[in-house]
Amino acid sequence: MTEPIFLDGHSTTPVAPRVAEAMWPWLTGKFGNASSQGHHHGRQAADSLETARAQVARLLGAEPREVLFTSGATEANNLALKGVSRRLPEGSSLAVSAVEHRAVLDPARRLQRQRVPLTLIPVNPHGQVTPDLLEQTLPLTARLVSVMWANNEIGSINPVAQLAEVCHRRGAWLHCDAAQAVGHIPIDLDHTPVDLLSLSAHKFGGPQGVGALVIRRREPPIPLEPLWEGGGQEHRLRPGTPAVALAVGLGAACDLAHTTQLVEAQRVATLRDRLWARLQAGVGDLVRNGHPLDTLPHNLHVSVPQVAGDRLHARLTEVSVSAGSACASGHLEPSHVLRALGVSESLALASLRFGLTWATTAQQIDAAADHVIAVIRELRD
Repeated sequence: MTEPIFLDGHSTTPVAPRVAEAMWPWLTGKFGNASSQGHHHGRQAADSLETARAQVARLLGAEPREVLFTSGATEANNLALKGVSRRLPEGSSLAVSAVEHRAVLDPARRLQRQRVPLTLIPVNPHGQVTPDLLEQTLPLTARLVSVMWANNEIGSINPVAQLAEVCHRRGAWLHCDAAQAVGHIPIDLDHTPVDLLSLSAHKFGGPQGVGALVIRRREPPIPLEPLWEGGGQEHRLRPGTPAVALAVGLGAACDLAHTTQLVEAQRVATLRDRLWARLQAGVGDLVRNGHPLDTLPHNLHVSVPQVAGDRLHARLTEVSVSAGSACASGHLEPSHVLRALGVSESLALASLRFGLTWATTAQQIDAAADHVIAVIRELRD
């Protein structure tokens, strides 16, 4: 059987060759513990860890000391929401957008069960939080707001700088889950003053199992409580022996994105538009979800009228594509993101999320489009 074409790049991406090359020494001959800096092997590991930290910071316009390594964006989101909320004065509240990934919604709801008041911020028809919506919804008690940089299903990009201005004027910190944005679109925290930012390496050519929480230096400092105890690593906020090989991979992915991000974004956006044009030509009544312009270059999300969602996904055997979040795959239920946009249940279930990666080619796009069109036509016959 021929390997299916991979177009599920929002769930994960292949490790880029340059990233694998950077990691390889730490998977073979190098093995020092970065916390044991009293000898050569430990210092070598610590130096590599700090190099990776600097690479992450350079990509994002942050300072190396603001970068805290985690196992991924999910852990970073939990640390940001729980770590801050548990240190806030009684009566403080939390606000998150209605279309966040479960890695934000689930910890927010747990905090709500622990009596932290929670507000869900509505979105516009494109799935974006606008400054006006935030201003109208944010309660006076809100001290932490979480709004994703770009949506993991429909690709819409939020006006983060404007949202940060509203939050700061209202006395709240802004956290952004930027897992889908980092490495794909420019992010400069010197000019977009979010307070906390989460990311995952495997969304842009890095390895699975590593990410970071960027904690901007503020005065007074942003209060954070660690999720667990056991050591002084990572600013005493994330104890445990650092995974040097994975951190090196994250740093290398950031270094690669720093030099190729703009060119790569243009390349995949051209392929994305090619895919959309071919699908439209073959199936004229497809519905495209998300903002038509303010969107991730590697994202295309469409809904297919007049077909059953379960049959559609079962028949797409020649392409790896999802309906939405990887965390929800395997559960046939309408996307909460599409529900927030007012999309009907039947149309939400018959949706396809295409995520292009650095490895996607024009030939793959054409073959995938042909397969999807053929399956839809067969299901409608």
